Amino acid sequence: MRKPRRWKRVLIGAFAGCAVLADAGASAAAAAVSSEQLAISTPPAGSSAWVQDHSFGRSLPDPATTSPADAAAFFASLAPTELDRLVKQYPLVVGNYDGAPLDLRYRANRIALADERDAARVRAADKKLDADTRALAVSRANDVDRLLDPGRQILAFDPRGRGLVTEVWGDLADAERVSVVVPGSDADLGHFDQSAEPLRGAAGMARALYAEERRQAPKTRTAVIAWTGYVTPSGLGPDAATSRLADVAAPRLQRLLAGLKETTRPDAPPALLCHSYGSVVCGTAAPKIPRAAASPSDTSGITDMMVFGSPGMGVQSAGELGGGVHVWATRNPSDWIGNVPFLEVGKLGHGADPTGSGFGAEQISSARAAGHNGYFTDGTDSLHNFAAISLGDYRDVVRVQPNT
Repeated sequence: MRKPRRWKRVLIGAFAGCAVLADAGASAAAAAVSSEQLAISTPPAGSSAWVQDHSFGRSLPDPATTSPADAAAFFASLAPTELDRLVKQYPLVVGNYDGAPLDLRYRANRIALADERDAARVRAADKKLDADTRALAVSRANDVDRLLDPGRQILAFDPRGRGLVTEVWGDLADAERVSVVVPGSDADLGHFDQSAEPLRGAAGMARALYAEERRQAPKTRTAVIAWTGYVTPSGLGPDAATSRLADVAAPRLQRLLAGLKETTRPDAPPALLCHSYGSVVCGTAAPKIPRAAASPSDTSGITDMMVFGSPGMGVQSAGELGGGVHVWATRNPSDWIGNVPFLEVGKLGHGADPTGSGFGAEQISSARAAGHNGYFTDGTDSLHNFAAISLGDYRDVVRVQPNT
C-alpha cells in the first residue's frame, strides 16, 4: 500500500465516522463510488470467439465454467499442432487458463505480452491522442516489455484495466514446495516489478523469498509465484476498507490453486503469503482452499497461510477460516497498519487483528523488519520464517507471544 500516513487517517476516520457516513446520503455515496475499482471476474479477451470456434471438430471448453481438472484433460487430448494453433490464435485465453500445461501458458503469454507492448507503442506514437494518453501508453509499453526479458515465466497476463500479471520463479512443474505471494493494495502491472523499491512490488517479494528458500534448503526444488491475479484497491479509495474486491478475488485464488493441483507435483499444498489487503483475500478464500489445493501427493492436507501487515482477515478468529489452513501471523512494531482499528462496522473493516492473543493464529517474529513493506528484507526474521514455513521446516521458525 502506498502513502501510508494519509491512508491511515482516511481509514481510521472512516471507521470512527461510519454512523455519520451511513446517513450522509447520495453525495457521500457518489464520492466513494468515484474512486472504486472495477473488479475483473470474467474470462479474458478472446473467450467469446474461443467458445464459438468449432473448427477443431469439437466444442472448446468455456473458460468461464470449465474446471481446471477438465481443462487439463482437454489440453492433454490435443495434438501438438492443435496446441500451437490455439496458442497463436487465442494467446490470452490459453495464457490465463488454469489447468493448461505450464509451458503452454508461458508461451501464450509471451505472445500476449508482445501484442500488448506493440499496441501500446502504436498508441504512444499516435499524434491524434492527447499527451496524457500517449504518456500512459509509453508507460504501459515499458512495463510490458520488461516482462518479455529472457527467462521470465509469466503464468498469467490480462491487460484489462490496470493490468493483471502472475510470474513464476523456479521450475514449477518439478517443484517439491510451492509458495504463492498474494499482494495487497496498489498491486497491478505498473507496480509489479519496481526497480527503485523492489520489495514494494509482488515480483520483488517473490524474488526475495525464492532466494531465501534456496539459501536455507539448496537441495530442495522450490518455486515461488507472485500472484497479481485480482484487481486490488487503488491508493486511498474506500475499497481498502471493504471486502468487495476480496469477494471477487477469492474464487480466482481458489482457481489458481486448483490449476496448480493439475499441473504441479509438490509434496504439500502451496503455501500462501498474504500481505496487507491480500490477507483479506486469503481469509475470504480460506474455507474452500483445502478442496482447491489438495492433491494425491499431499501428505498434510493443511495449507500454510502466512499473513503480515494485515488489516484483518474478515473474521474474528482463525477457527472461522476452516480446518484446512494453518494461519501464521506477524506485524512489526513500525508497521503503520497496527494503528488501524481492527473491527467491522457495517461493511467497513476486516475483523479482528490476526496478531492478537485471541485470534488463534500462530505468531512468528518479524524482528528487524521495518514499516509496512519491509517484511521481505534480507536478514529479517520475517523473511527467514516465511521461507522456513514454505519449506515445511517448522522447527526453524522463530515464534513469539501474540499481541495483547
